[in-house]
Amino acid sequence: MRLFWTLILIFLYNGYSSEGVNSTLSARPKVVNVGCMLSFNTAVGKVTKVAVEAAVEDINSNPSVLGGTKLNVISLDSNSSGFLGIVEAIRFMETDIMAIIGPQSSVIAHVVSNIANELQVPLLSFAATDPTLSSLQYPFFVRTSPSDMFQMAAIAEIIEHYEWREVIAIYIDDDFGRNGIAALADQLAKRRCSISYKAAMKPEATLDDARDVLVQVALRESRIMVVHTYPSKGLDIFSMARYLGMIDNGYVWIATHWLSTILDSDGPLSPDKKENLDGAITLRIHTPDSELKKKFVSRWSNLTGKAGVTGGMSTCALYAYDTVWLLARAINEFFNQGGNISFSKDPRLTEQNSGSLNLDSMSIFDGGKLLLDDIYKVNMTGVTGPYGFTSDRNLFRPAFEVINVVGTGFRKVGYWCNYSGLSIVPPETLYSKPPNRSSSNQQLHSIIWPGQTTEKPRGWVFPNNGRQLKIAVPNRASFREFVGKVPGTTDSFRGYCIEVFTTAINLLPYAVPYKLLAFGDGHNNPEDTELVRLITAGVYDAAIGDIAITTNRTKMVDFTQPYIESGLVVVAPVKQQNSNAWAFLRPFTPRMWIITGVFFLVVGTVIWILEHRLNDDFRGPPSKQIVTVLWFSFSTLFNAHRENTVSTLGRIVLLIWLFVVLIINSSYTASLTSILTVQKLSSPITGIESLVNTKDPIGYQLGSFARNYLIEELGIHESRLVPLNLPEDYAKALKDGPSHGGVAAIVDERAYMELFLSTRCQFSILGQEFTKNGWGFAFPRDSPLAVDMSTAILKLSENGELQRIHDKWLSGIACTSQNTKLEVDRLQLKSFSGLFFICGLACFLALLIYFVMITCQYCHYYPESESSGGSSRSGRLQTFLSFADEKEESVRSRSKRRQLDATSVRSVDQDASVNGSRIDRSEIYSNRVVSFRESA
Repeated sequence: MRLFWTLILIFLYNGYSSEGVNSTLSARPKVVNVGCMLSFNTAVGKVTKVAVEAAVEDINSNPSVLGGTKLNVISLDSNSSGFLGIVEAIRFMETDIMAIIGPQSSVIAHVVSNIANELQVPLLSFAATDPTLSSLQYPFFVRTSPSDMFQMAAIAEIIEHYEWREVIAIYIDDDFGRNGIAALADQLAKRRCSISYKAAMKPEATLDDARDVLVQVALRESRIMVVHTYPSKGLDIFSMARYLGMIDNGYVWIATHWLSTILDSDGPLSPDKKENLDGAITLRIHTPDSELKKKFVSRWSNLTGKAGVTGGMSTCALYAYDTVWLLARAINEFFNQGGNISFSKDPRLTEQNSGSLNLDSMSIFDGGKLLLDDIYKVNMTGVTGPYGFTSDRNLFRPAFEVINVVGTGFRKVGYWCNYSGLSIVPPETLYSKPPNRSSSNQQLHSIIWPGQTTEKPRGWVFPNNGRQLKIAVPNRASFREFVGKVPGTTDSFRGYCIEVFTTAINLLPYAVPYKLLAFGDGHNNPEDTELVRLITAGVYDAAIGDIAITTNRTKMVDFTQPYIESGLVVVAPVKQQNSNAWAFLRPFTPRMWIITGVFFLVVGTVIWILEHRLNDDFRGPPSKQIVTVLWFSFSTLFNAHRENTVSTLGRIVLLIWLFVVLIINSSYTASLTSILTVQKLSSPITGIESLVNTKDPIGYQLGSFARNYLIEELGIHESRLVPLNLPEDYAKALKDGPSHGGVAAIVDERAYMELFLSTRCQFSILGQEFTKNGWGFAFPRDSPLAVDMSTAILKLSENGELQRIHDKWLSGIACTSQNTKLEVDRLQLKSFSGLFFICGLACFLALLIYFVMITCQYCHYYPESESSGGSSRSGRLQTFLSFADEKEESVRSRSKRRQLDATSVRSVDQDASVNGSRIDRSEIYSNRVVSFRESA
């Protein structure tokens, strides 16, 4: 019948426009009519009716609110029935009312909103919290309390705060329940959480129905229950949960604000009901303390006493009171803008044969749109605090209190606001600060959970439905020390990986029934990527074994903490490097030998240049000087040079060179000692880089991810890759080599290769690991068991049990030549480049200073050669080179003789002028020069 009337109403007001004026009242009438739809038989309906009547009385007693106009509220009882609500709404529309306050139910609000849209009458509800009522479909619906969208955001942040991943939603399967849970799912998805199971109940559910639903809930993994229902049904759910033993350790019960409404409105609950709610969390709409609120609260007992109503005051009563004031202020503004209360007939209704419903008596409110705009423009301070709307038609700054039901009462453990999330201080103190949603800033006081415990519940357990986990185990053909099937059995396995798994799972504080299933035929190693894919397909519930954690696999499943490190390495044959007659040349590379020899010659030449004009040890015939340079250069290696350096520049260069020689000599000695005393192995392959640059075939383990890595990441052509299955295949392929159908090297994981090399000394790992990964157990995405198993593996690592298991299975007989080392790298030129650079720079600067000094000296002793323009450039160069080759002592002696000769000439000239002698000055000068040379 309800569906029938709904279809009739939708048909009546689709697609037509109203016309004609039925009545027009004065612009500021004496009385304005407002409807109010409540369920008088409910506790919320009773207290909100008292609040509405109190608001009307306060408004009418204050002429300044409506300018002398009286507010008349016509109350009708919907009896919590959707059908009766529709009928009452139609009856409202037969009277000329400006707006409707209510209804309490979101289900009724959906239907009545359609009527309000058609007749353009604003519908103000303080209790219909369904988020979808704010959609564009219902433009005349005005929600005057916070939407469930914000309540669900608060619950989602609580779940994220306690690091839970999945919840179970228990709800009434109607518009109110479905849409609220849909909002919760959206908020959880933003935080990478989810609803694992939706337990829907029909609106008329009985205790038996609740029992059947909760039995199914108890079989699920999650222990986080979110109950979104009506007050009467909610208490039944908690009562049945208590009966089934679900209000106990490990469970978390979060109720939406219906529970706080009961706690506030119904007064003290019976001990039995309190016991059912012990440890539950609920939300209450936060209303900041103010003088208006205190005055209203102080009047509440008198108001309920006059009305004959028992019960406390809930936030619904506060919002009902403010809703009436909001409407009154909007009506006053409506009249101030010249609005008139006028109604028009809807021709579609008059054309219909309405029968006893009198549909043709309903009218369209002509000023409905103006009044709606005035409602959204109101900004006031009410008993609930600052009151106004945002651009999306929601109340701004929604906030909730987090309530913990404990014993015979309840306590406030924190707040949630849309501004900064969870906090332990009132939200109004945070609005003056920048918003901070960091995880460290999200706080709540300690909560006493079901079972009277303060320890945070894990949030999930293994389901109690008796189903065993189907865990896949690779049925390997090789390296069965890691994982292998017990001979003669079908589902028994042993090995390092199996013992790690069983030891870790025994640390879990709950039982996990499981069954191991073999994956593979046992003759060829199975492909682990395909095994991981089967987990996503639901074939297996998990996989354990030697499964490497790679990027592609982590996109399909969740892995535990790695229990062993194992990156890819290169294994190739090696041969012993014996000493020979030319072993003394091996410490240095050829380039190092060449550069070192060149520097010996360069330094010797520089020292010769700097010492040649001063030191007799560096003078003599050309052949002697060449021998001197060579001897001096190489004798510095042993600090056995006989020649002394006398110049300052020469001593500086020699000091730096001797330091370089000391470093080179020490390094050479150490390297040569290692070569001659330590047994070494050598191989033409030095690592993955040298292997990639060749065209030789490369072996890999069948089923390993190494194949795809070599092709996709390193660009190695597929034709070079050779699949190998058994360790014997490894050894044979490496011994045969590329020339006999084998491989040059094998690329595999270090864990396998260390076991392979433990008894095969002729092969060795070359270079470093070129991937960094490990082995882990694979579980479906978002599986809480993966998190708990990771914690258990970490405990095994911390207490040393993991190492004990490793030693038990993998520490076998080691290779007898395990102490043999691969040939160390030769000393490279780059290791000494800094020393050579410093020495070269010192030589260059010394030569530059020396050249500047000798040039200045040359210019001082031979000034006539610079001023003589007729001399050739080659002549000047010869003169300069002769000067540079000349000993400095001879140059200084000749300079002194020239000074004496010049002094003698000046004295002769003076004598000739005094005595009047006419002797030719040139003759006298010639005679003096000849006599000077003879005396010399």
